[in-house]
Amino acid sequence: MKNKIIDILKQCYDPEIPIDLWNLGLIYNINIEKDGSVEIKMTLTSPFCPVAGSLPKEVAARASEVEGVTKANVELVFEPAWSMDLMSEEAKLKLNLTGNFSA
Repeated sequence: MKNKIIDILKQCYDPEIPIDLWNLGLIYNINIEKDGSVEIKMTLTSPFCPVAGSLPKEVAARASEVEGVTKANVELVFEPAWSMDLMSEEAKLKLNLTGNFSA
């Protein structure tokens, strides 16, 4: 089920960066309980992101679409802070970024 959730989250995009949330490294944790409820911890590229109110709701809604998920809850966290180091290599290549980008 976790892989199916990841696949569907790869269809959710940050509105300012043409990379999906998973490859951006915005999804910190996906916890699946025996009853099918899912807890997702995610962050944003910035605490001031204009979609801070809507993006977690979209993630919960999309995760809820996965067969077997009974409920999805998203917790928005800012610790640890997001950095470009959390991006997948695929995302870095797509954005033409190389090297170390630690804050």
